[in-house]
Amino acid sequence: MAHPFHTPFFAVFRTEVLLNSRRVAPYLMALLCGGNALLWWARGPASGRGLATNSEAFIAGVLPIYSFMTLPLFTAVIMADPVIRDYRADIGPLIFSKPVGRAIYLLGKFFGSFFVLACGQAAFVITLFVLQWFSRPGVTQLPEVKVVPYLKHFLVFVVISHLVLAAIYFAVGTLTRNAKIVYALGVCFYPLIICYNLFFLNGLPSFWQHILDPLVMRWGQRKGSNVHTLSAEAFNSLVVKYDAELIINRAGMLLIAAGILTLVYRRFIIGEPPQKVHFSFLNLSPASERISFEPVSNWIEDDREARRTPVPLPSVSSDNSGIRASFRKLSAALAAEFRLLLAERSLVAIIPIAVLLSTMEVIFWPARGDGSYSAAYVTNIAGNSLLFMIGISIFYIGEALQRDRDLNIESLVWSQPISNFVLLFSKFLATLFLVCILLVSVGLIAVLTQTLKGNWPVELTTYLRVYFWILIPNAIFLSAAATFLKVLLRDRYFAYTAAIGIGIGLFYMYSQGYNGRVYNPLLFRLWKVEDLVGGNNLSQIAQHRVYVLTVALVCLALSHLFYQRRSR
Repeated sequence: MAHPFHTPFFAVFRTEVLLNSRRVAPYLMALLCGGNALLWWARGPASGRGLATNSEAFIAGVLPIYSFMTLPLFTAVIMADPVIRDYRADIGPLIFSKPVGRAIYLLGKFFGSFFVLACGQAAFVITLFVLQWFSRPGVTQLPEVKVVPYLKHFLVFVVISHLVLAAIYFAVGTLTRNAKIVYALGVCFYPLIICYNLFFLNGLPSFWQHILDPLVMRWGQRKGSNVHTLSAEAFNSLVVKYDAELIINRAGMLLIAAGILTLVYRRFIIGEPPQKVHFSFLNLSPASERISFEPVSNWIEDDREARRTPVPLPSVSSDNSGIRASFRKLSAALAAEFRLLLAERSLVAIIPIAVLLSTMEVIFWPARGDGSYSAAYVTNIAGNSLLFMIGISIFYIGEALQRDRDLNIESLVWSQPISNFVLLFSKFLATLFLVCILLVSVGLIAVLTQTLKGNWPVELTTYLRVYFWILIPNAIFLSAAATFLKVLLRDRYFAYTAAIGIGIGLFYMYSQGYNGRVYNPLLFRLWKVEDLVGGNNLSQIAQHRVYVLTVALVCLALSHLFYQRRSR
């Protein structure tokens, strides 16, 4: 009998795990999930109420919410392209020349990727488990250390729920060979699940609501519905037991996942239809060229047709120097950067989810309009979008500056009569443009939401003041600082690590009261809308903005100085 670790299934499974271990996405997901657990532990609903954060009722109650709020997009990122990746690398025929059947290949790919996904999701419960040994004012914990409830409830409330979601994303990506469709589906998950609950489940009897709830949030709410009437001692002593409704629900989800994988097996074909060549560069979902498996005869006919068709030669200008020529080259390079951004698969998922999370609070909760509704709306979206501004600036500028090296065309690009200014500034402007798209989208949605809610008057000048004095200068500084950090450290992963470490360190200092304007370039918690109207406060903010823009220019100048490509 063959050893289970020496079977074709395990070989495919292990290879998929190793491939995912070299991506940024699993580690970023684990970091965010662990940070989410820290927030639930320190400032969650149990804080200050005497509810133990390691009680079984708390663990079982928080996991369905965590599963809904955080994980669907991560599931799409991990499960979108396990099969697509092999065909992009042109190793599909090589794999199937080995003694590996379709079922073994597909199951190995699916469960290898899902294992990586589950490990990233488990960072939440692992963090909660470790925090049992730490204490904080306002946080209550039971003296005995819990182990089994974390594992049991994580498997039941998180793993099984996302097994079906992972199977859906895997099926769509495998059968369409298009990861963008999967990312779009991941973004559409929230409106779809909300409509499913509002227009379908709410009209059913309670029994069927619990049976057909894919994320079992209704079961958790029902079991915890008396939390506001129970004493803290009674809540902490609750023992969560799975009833027949939950067991039927979970068994049905497993059957649905098995049915989806069976459909993938029946519909999967080894070959790939001809597709356009395109590129994807952000390492959250790395990819190389897509190469279609066309017959050689087609290539020969295409080559003959191309030879018969006259191709116009590009016009060449002898004016290769001067300001006008430099700006023409910058415009061409910037247009190329924009096309590459539009071809980026992750853009379909990241920007919509960033806009959604930045505006979710003003959409679903009432704004506090004691002074001005517009001031309340714009202050809220400015604070909520800050994290996404930082993340987009760091990761996209890092990938843009690393892209040519990953594609082995860096030497070719550097051999062109283009100045370092054009190469660097085009990537800086493209990233800045992307951040501005996020800010403009968030602002438009906030204005529309305020109008639909009837929170009048809508003061557009208030929005414009915040954008002019706060958000746009912050976007310029973040893009310039990210450019300098990547150029200085050369390696994108070093730059990511350094940027995350610097950010965590600064925000920790701000939380401890050390938030001086000199080392607080984003004016985090140092401005109010009233300060932007006029007077001495506006004068101080204006001086600080000049200081920040000067630092940004210095960062760009240093980036040009330390750029690895040397000009004569």
